Amino acid sequence: MNLPLDQLPDRCDVLIVGAGPAGSAAATVLARGGAGVVLIDQHAFPRDKVCGDGLIPDAHRALRRLGVLEEVMTQAQPVTHAGLISPRGIRVDVPGTLAVLPRRELDDIICRGAARAGARMFAPLRFVAPIEEGGMVIGARVAQGSALREIRCRWLVLASGAGPQALIAAGMASRQTPSGVALRGYLKNEAMRGRIDKLEVVWHRAVSPGYGWIFPCRDGVFNVGVGLSEFRRGGGDGNLRALFDAFTRIYAPARELVAGGEWLAPLKGAPLRCSLQGARFSRPGLLVTGEAAGSTYAFTGEGIGKALETGMLAAESLLAGLSRSEADETVRRDYEARIAALQPRFALYERANWVNRHPWLADLVLWRAQRSERIGRRLAGVLDETSNPGQLLTAKGFYRLFTE
Repeated sequence: MNLPLDQLPDRCDVLIVGAGPAGSAAATVLARGGAGVVLIDQHAFPRDKVCGDGLIPDAHRALRRLGVLEEVMTQAQPVTHAGLISPRGIRVDVPGTLAVLPRRELDDIICRGAARAGARMFAPLRFVAPIEEGGMVIGARVAQGSALREIRCRWLVLASGAGPQALIAAGMASRQTPSGVALRGYLKNEAMRGRIDKLEVVWHRAVSPGYGWIFPCRDGVFNVGVGLSEFRRGGGDGNLRALFDAFTRIYAPARELVAGGEWLAPLKGAPLRCSLQGARFSRPGLLVTGEAAGSTYAFTGEGIGKALETGMLAAESLLAGLSRSEADETVRRDYEARIAALQPRFALYERANWVNRHPWLADLVLWRAQRSERIGRRLAGVLDETSNPGQLLTAKGFYRLFTE
C-alpha cells in the first residue's frame, strides 16, 4: 500500500494530504469516480492514532458507503449500548449500533480501501507547502527526509488532522490552538472482560470541563482516557494526567481496571479541533476537510464519523467539478455549502458542552431519563443523530424534561 517514492508522479488530478479517515474516504470516492488520486501521509501505515476508538452509528453508515464496514466489523468489538454515568452515579444505558476498533487497525482498513479503489498511497511523505501561481494552488512541495519533490495537481485537499502545521503552511489556519485535548492508553485486564461491555462515558466535577471514558476492545483490552472539551493554555500533558488520575480515583470501575491491569501502551495525548471552527474551508485550488476543518463534535469528542462524512463531501464536490470542468469558484461554493449544512448540528453540540462545564446537568438529564421513556428515546436519538443534545439544554428542553 505504501508505494516507493520513485513511483511518485509529477502530477495528478487530486493530491490529498493525510490518509486518516477523512483523507482516505475522499480518496476512495474520488478514485471510484475516475479521478487520478495521490494520497500521502507523514507516517507509514499502519500507525497509531490517539482516539477513543468508538464507532457510533454515523461512522457505521459512512463505513458502509465506503464498502469497508464488513471488514471493520470482523476486527472490531461490537457493543450494544453506551453507558452514561453522572457525578452522583446515575446511570442510563442507551442502545445503539456501536463498536470499538483501535485507530491503528481502523485507519489501515480505510486506507487500503482507498488503494483498492485506485488511489496511490505514498508514505512517509511530509507536506511542506503549496505551490501557487497567480493566487491559485496548483500543487505541493513534499519531503521524505531531506529529499524534496513537487507534485502538480488540479486540486489539493488538506485532511491533515488536528495538528496546525499543514494549515499554517497553506495559509488556512484561522486559529492555531486546538479546541480541546484528550489522553488515552490501552490496558489489558482479563478480570474486567465482560464486566465493562459498554461505551462508558463519565461526567464528574473532578474531570470538568471534560469527561472520562472506558471503551472495551477485543481480548480483554480497554481504551481508557479523558477528554477536555476546552483547551487550557499551558495545561499540557501534566494537566491531562492529573485529570486521568482523578478519573481513575473517583470512578470505581476505572480504578479497578487500572489497579489490576497491564498497560499495553503508554498514555498519549493529542489535540482536538471541534465545531467546524479554526480553519478556512477553501481557497482557489484547495479544500480543507476532516479534523483539519474541525469535524469533531465538541460535546462528545466523536470525530471518526464526521471526518469520514466531510471527506466524502469534499470528494463529491470535486468530482462534479472535474467531470463537468466547473470553474474553481463553483466547486468551492458547492463544498462550502455542504459544510454549512452541517454547522447547525455542530453548533448545538457546542451548546451541549454545558454538561462538560457543569456536570450537575448530567445528574438532572439522566435522572429524568430513568423516569421517562421519551427522554430515554431522545438520548438514543442523540447517539443516532436523529435528535440533538443541545436541544435538551434550551429553555424549551428544560421544560420538556419535567413535563414529558
